[in-house]
Amino acid sequence: MLKRLLPALLCAASLSLAAHADAANGVAEPIRVGMIEGMSGPFANAGEAVQRNLQLAIERINARGGVKLPDGKHPLQLTIFDNKQGVEESLLEFKHLTDQHIPFVVQGNSSAVALALVDAVNKQNAREPGNRVLFLNYSAVDPALTREQCSFWHFRFDADAEMRMNALTEVIKDDDRSKKIYLIGQDYSFGRQVAKAARAQLAAKRPDIVIVGDDLHPIGKVKDFSPYIAKIKASGADAVITGNWGNDLTLLVKAAREAGLNAKFYTFYGNGLGAPAAIGDAGVGRVRAVAEWHPNVGGGAQTSGSDLFYQSFRQRYPQAKDDYVHMRMHVMMAMLVSAIEKARSTDAAAVAKALEGASFHNGFHDASMRAADHQLIQPLYVSVMQKLGDGAIRFDNEGSGYGFKTERYLPAAATALPASCNMIRPAK
Repeated sequence: MLKRLLPALLCAASLSLAAHADAANGVAEPIRVGMIEGMSGPFANAGEAVQRNLQLAIERINARGGVKLPDGKHPLQLTIFDNKQGVEESLLEFKHLTDQHIPFVVQGNSSAVALALVDAVNKQNAREPGNRVLFLNYSAVDPALTREQCSFWHFRFDADAEMRMNALTEVIKDDDRSKKIYLIGQDYSFGRQVAKAARAQLAAKRPDIVIVGDDLHPIGKVKDFSPYIAKIKASGADAVITGNWGNDLTLLVKAAREAGLNAKFYTFYGNGLGAPAAIGDAGVGRVRAVAEWHPNVGGGAQTSGSDLFYQSFRQRYPQAKDDYVHMRMHVMMAMLVSAIEKARSTDAAAVAKALEGASFHNGFHDASMRAADHQLIQPLYVSVMQKLGDGAIRFDNEGSGYGFKTERYLPAAATALPASCNMIRPAK
């Protein structure tokens, strides 16, 4: 037991000494943000992409002087906890985070983890009012997180699965050539919600479409998707809908290319983490992705705010493999800082109240935090894969030679679905 506790005790001691040293030297104590994410295992590339985005957002905030509080300006500091993409590991890392009295936790690359963390945060905040935590979610899109399991202590900065699916099905609705659709996804809460949303929305918007297959596969376990692609080919599907992310998406589209599958792919995350390079020319005009932003939204103006934002990211992370930008993560950090400054405190309840109804504007992206369920409302783009050399786009993804062009833009008001959250608010 002592051997297991010793690293945590040493870490806590070193953090305490560092804080005292900073105070003695006149350096403001940092405001810490704990990131619980898979930094090892099959989805490590997704965790690393999150880290890059958050780190750059924090660097920009600190370059402006940090966070203004009544006692002065404080830098932001990111502390990473590797959960190996597991629920039990996430709860253990959350305990380490609260032991260090870190007031903000961020996570997103698993709805199963997010659902467990919401429960853990609720219990922690009820048990220790003096050590409360605010949970900021940048990617976990299970609708339950802002519906039946909504929490005052949780804010989501990504569109939920139904909102994303609504954008994709708006495109499918107008595609007369799509008649047979195959659903494939990861077998956990998010994957099941994607399939459910697809069935319901297609039935409402295109009742003539036939769902010819619906597969759920183990998350992060499949190394060869060729048997699944063979089933899709045999079904006669002309389009595939998938919420797969990380290596599960990359390997899926790679198998589709190798098998010569001539079908459109409607994806949640087909615009990065190796997917464009994996599918190559076969994806041009066929692979679509939905996101709150993409590098080619600037409309051709090289001095546009969007282009300058993207170019600054590439300057900070020049390696092609690091090119996966998430606007929502930068929005999240900016809105957190504004809320802390408005609350004049890092107290979780005060910051949560300041976030409710807050808005974000940077000249090319507008968003607002709905108070009723703590769901961020922002525009969505459905974009289609193009070849850089064809001149239709200015930027490719990850040096692949392929990028994405806007096919459908949904303003923020068009993305908002009705709220259905019975939120329990703290007494004070």
